Amino acid sequence: MDPLVGAIDQGTSSTRFLVFNANTGEMLSQHQVEIKQIFPEEGWVEEDPREILKSVYDCVETTCDKLRQLNINISNIKAVGVTNQRETTVVWDKDTGEPLYNAIVWLDLRTQPTVERLISKAPGKDKNHLKNKTGLPISTYFSAVKLRWMLDNVEQVQRAVQSGRALFGTVDSWIIWCLTGGKYGGVHCTDVSNASRTMLFNIHSLQWDSELCRYFDVPINMLPNVCSSSEIYGHMTSGSLTGVPISGCLGDQSAALVGQKCLKEGQAKNTYGTGCFLLRNTGLKPVMSHHGLLTTVAYKLGKNSPACYALEGSVAIAGAVVQWLKDNMGIVQSSSEIESLAAAAGTSHGCYFVPAFSGLYAPYWEPSARGIICGLTQFTNRKHLAFAALEAVCFQTREILDAMNQDSGVPLTQLQVDGGMTSNRLLMQLQADILCMAIVRPIMSETTALGAAMAAGAAEGVDVWNLNLSQSGPVLTQTYSPQINLEESELRYARWKKAVQKSMNWETSSNGGPADGRAWPLRY
Repeated sequence: MDPLVGAIDQGTSSTRFLVFNANTGEMLSQHQVEIKQIFPEEGWVEEDPREILKSVYDCVETTCDKLRQLNINISNIKAVGVTNQRETTVVWDKDTGEPLYNAIVWLDLRTQPTVERLISKAPGKDKNHLKNKTGLPISTYFSAVKLRWMLDNVEQVQRAVQSGRALFGTVDSWIIWCLTGGKYGGVHCTDVSNASRTMLFNIHSLQWDSELCRYFDVPINMLPNVCSSSEIYGHMTSGSLTGVPISGCLGDQSAALVGQKCLKEGQAKNTYGTGCFLLRNTGLKPVMSHHGLLTTVAYKLGKNSPACYALEGSVAIAGAVVQWLKDNMGIVQSSSEIESLAAAAGTSHGCYFVPAFSGLYAPYWEPSARGIICGLTQFTNRKHLAFAALEAVCFQTREILDAMNQDSGVPLTQLQVDGGMTSNRLLMQLQADILCMAIVRPIMSETTALGAAMAAGAAEGVDVWNLNLSQSGPVLTQTYSPQINLEESELRYARWKKAVQKSMNWETSSNGGPADGRAWPLRY
């Protein structure tokens, strides 16, 4: 039997465990468990770290059971990789092993007053004050401001910090610490791709930065050890895979970049999940954006390998807009229904939807924006809204692709795509039409998990995955080509840009609005 590699894919809406053949890249089995999001107040998004951990164990055990039913010996699983929702922040007690607060999810908005306070002490009140070190603007998006909020507002966290019991980590750190023993000697670590999303990490020195920690007033001793993305961190201590090394760790977007084999400078991919994330490999040098993009560490595939960097365009709401149409509005009964509903309309009939539920991320970084639907007439129905929602994902991608082409100076000629939404054929065709370029989708769409498996299998001491060889020959793809003319595409895009401007400046917490971004309560 060929060697196998497992991948824990812990995303915003679900956890999965997938097992791949290390010689062919074939996915053999998987199991998925949905994660409940908690909304304690408007703009707040949390998840229970205990539920996240339980979902990991459940997925691992169920997938192993499925492999046994296929007469596949699970002892052939030689390594496990971890890929995770980035920026989501967990603080836990190293003595009890218990989380001290719910995980604050990456798109949570409660930290806007914290962000405003941090920006106010920057020279010139410049939100890009820390960008030279971090590659990031000061924003609600990143982990340091979420941690700062916990330190300011959660008494349990404050007490644990004072007594030296508090550990901080993004979701990868929490999972690896628990799987390698937890309070009984668990390994407290992260990789460079996740560390680079905290605003506490110097992307040039590849180390936690004492000046950044002082700026956010974060104790450096609660931060995890930073490792490469491909090395043995520790071993599983319970369950069917006891003793198997955990040897790969990548933030989900970096994992997708690796899984799409965008390992050369200039290669790019776009992932359509809860949000939408376009990454372009910039090689061994970080490229600073002048058009609203982020500079991030893409991966470091081995202790002695160099770090590779990427330019990234981040969109907060992509697949989440479909979830909103289902859960909040009842316009569709299931996420899969959106394609047929939108196809029945065939057009938005002049309706434009800007889903700025968490403000606008790249290229605007405008937290005051809020979602709007405009261009409505008496003729507009739920089919048009469904179409406009899909178009919104495509328009947002166009905005970040335009910014990336300006920053790089070398325009992309086609776009590699992955993620759950890419199974929507109408969305993919709309994306090709709005970008006026070919969209290339791999038939095997599990590229995020594949990237984590590749990193784990290639680690020194595991050595069952050769990154220099193409797994199973050429990657099978499906290509969508533009079917509308350039003039129509540009007209629709211009109308979208007009709608975006109308979404700006709805929330003004420093000018009389609520400090936490909530709407004022109605009084009669």
